Amino acid sequence: MVVYERQKAMRLHKYMAECGVASRRAAEKMIKEGRVRVNDQVVTQLGLKINPDKDSVAVDNIEIRKPAAHTYIAFNKPPKVITTMKEQFGRGSVADYFKGLNKRVYPVGRLDYATEGLLLLTDDGELANRLMHPKYHVDKTYTARIRGVFGKDEEEALEKGIMLDGRKTGPADIKVLDVNGSLYIVRITISEGRNRQIRRMFESVGCKVEYLRRDSIGSIKLGELRPGKWRHLSPSEVEYLKKNAGLTED
Repeated sequence: MVVYERQKAMRLHKYMAECGVASRRAAEKMIKEGRVRVNDQVVTQLGLKINPDKDSVAVDNIEIRKPAAHTYIAFNKPPKVITTMKEQFGRGSVADYFKGLNKRVYPVGRLDYATEGLLLLTDDGELANRLMHPKYHVDKTYTARIRGVFGKDEEEALEKGIMLDGRKTGPADIKVLDVNGSLYIVRITISEGRNRQIRRMFESVGCKVEYLRRDSIGSIKLGELRPGKWRHLSPSEVEYLKKNAGLTED
């Protein structure tokens, strides 16, 4: 069915990722679900190789191609917005803010429903896949408003790591910016990205997060970007991400 030159052979799921369809893992799931066609034939075999110059690939009956140039975006996700590019039956989603963009971009990782702040989006599936892989974790800094008792013991416990889901969290860097009774403004930096991790970390020491905003991902900062607004990353920011992900410019 598939004919390719050896030097141009590429695994199907990797090609899908480079086309910006999804991460490699998600692409494999799509293949197993029978949503992918190669040369107009449904394929479910993982590990299949194609020649991008000769073979046609379609996902959900829409042909995909590698973009001439990838798109990299910094977005300030408002609270009560779901991190997905799919419609959510009346609930606000990230997709609502990119309807005028003539590119299929996807979020790199997630911010939970109530959290606002910096979210990266791209159609560079290879970079997105690496940035979400535990091996290539980049520091992420947040500002949190918490309520409770947050003294030195609680601070040191979170900095050293606490048990979540049977695994200890990595080291955290914490600085208390302001205190007003039982209300604290805290800056926290972590390199992991587990589900609702920061909220659960503070909950483990008896504090409730009332507000949470992600301010930066590595050297990429939210800056003056207002909620609901986005901008293209600069070449130096893209280079920074690729370097941290172990990728080099083409």
